[in-house]
Amino acid sequence: MSRTIKQAIVLGLTIVIGVSLAGCSLMPKEEEALKPPLVKPPQENYSTVNVEKGTIMKTISGSGTFESVSTDISQFTGKGGRIDKILVRAGDEVKKGDVLVQLILDGLDIELKEQQLALEKAKFAFRQAINGDEQVLSIAKLQYEVEQLKYDRLSKQFKSKQLVAGIDGEVVFTEALDEGDIVEAYQTLVVVADPTKLRVTLRVDTATDLGEVEVGMQASVRLNGEEMMGKVVQTPSSSPETLNQQLAEKYAKTLYIELPTLPKDAKIGSMPSVKIITRQRDNVLIIPRNGLRTYFGRNFVRVLDDDKRLREIDVEPGLTGSTEVEIVKGLTEGQLVVLQ
Repeated sequence: MSRTIKQAIVLGLTIVIGVSLAGCSLMPKEEEALKPPLVKPPQENYSTVNVEKGTIMKTISGSGTFESVSTDISQFTGKGGRIDKILVRAGDEVKKGDVLVQLILDGLDIELKEQQLALEKAKFAFRQAINGDEQVLSIAKLQYEVEQLKYDRLSKQFKSKQLVAGIDGEVVFTEALDEGDIVEAYQTLVVVADPTKLRVTLRVDTATDLGEVEVGMQASVRLNGEEMMGKVVQTPSSSPETLNQQLAEKYAKTLYIELPTLPKDAKIGSMPSVKIITRQRDNVLIIPRNGLRTYFGRNFVRVLDDDKRLREIDVEPGLTGSTEVEIVKGLTEGQLVVLQ
């Protein structure tokens, strides 16, 4: 190979290498990857409460109702009949002997008046015969007795067509009946209650709560801001026996409370708030109920130690109130309990 050709090859290679190097210098430098920022783990905030000593109570509370101790139920006992008119409505004040319901008389009122006239005539004849003939006197006496028996029988029949109030009081119930409606014997048509003799009834549906109430327990009764202290006078276990199924069902779920004096606004149907303390313990460890956890029969709490570490402690609960629970074993005063 001639010297000229060798020089040409060397020159070409030099140009190629130079261009390559120049191209590399023109490309931008690759940037270094940024390091990920340091993320602090979120610090969990717990809702906690101190274990404290205090008083815990188990109570039964609810809305009661003032009802009369003395009521009179009006029913036709002999036989029923057709309604002529109901003379009272709920809320009316009545006196003993007032007519409440009148059945259709079918002329019985006129018959009674006619018999009353016949009785008066016989009475007058008897008086006239007192100083006369003995036989005339005997006849007049018998006639008087006959007319008296007729009058008594008609009077009884007339009265059987009316329901009258047995006591002074307020009408608290009337059956919805219209003129001409048929009523049966022993159908309750009107109930009259004495508004001056009231007691409080409290319905309780939980059998375990009812079982903890005893006759003589104190009860707080509040009506329109006025609070009175009464006492339980009847519980399901002390209720009287009755063949009335409806009344027996009421007795089974009702507490009866009497007050020494009535609140000024108390009347039949008023609804006071009632609170009965069934159990109470003083100077015991207590925590909110939502601090106690239960899992498959295990009772435990979560506490925060001084170093903010969370741990679980098995506990023995005691008396449970409406918002708090007694802790018999497992905790000490001052510990921080984590709420749910």
